Amino acid sequence: MRNVAVIVGSLREDSINRKIAGVLAELAPRTLALEILEIGDLPLCNQDDDWRPNAATVAFRAGVKAAEAVLFVTPEYNRSIPSPLKNALDVGSRPAGQSVWAGKAGAVVSASPSPLGAFGANQHLRQSLAALDVRTLAQPDMFLGRADKMFDARGQLIDESSRLLMRLFLHSFEDWIELIAAR
Repeated sequence: MRNVAVIVGSLREDSINRKIAGVLAELAPRTLALEILEIGDLPLCNQDDDWRPNAATVAFRAGVKAAEAVLFVTPEYNRSIPSPLKNALDVGSRPAGQSVWAGKAGAVVSASPSPLGAFGANQHLRQSLAALDVRTLAQPDMFLGRADKMFDARGQLIDESSRLLMRLFLHSFEDWIELIAAR
């Protein structure tokens, strides 16, 4: 069983991306255990805190470090990633030389009510992940447009084509994790 940390870029309780992360966890192959790591309690990244991190920072860094892979599920804010997600990346990269991201297998899912499926956030996140040495799955891409229409009033996924796409994506991610682990 491979442990996968799931980082959701939205802090909203009823977030589309949080719902998608839940569906991905349900659909994951039996060899993958997806667990959401919360980022809402992380303090703003501050180098002065590198050597005296608070409990939320310690727990977050330990969760990422223990995972064999990281799956990012993010909306798009102003054509980029949300600030809490960028902060989580920065918190995990500190202190210098002790990044918890380095060498991890990673993948990005982006979703938005817009038809573009948060394409800008997806691409910006990939740029940051490259700098952090996260080995990010290149294909298949996962941009989920009109994601607000994918769920019913109870929050259940009703879009069967998206369910199939998610399953295929997860199997590709599973293969990617195995490939990175073998290196």
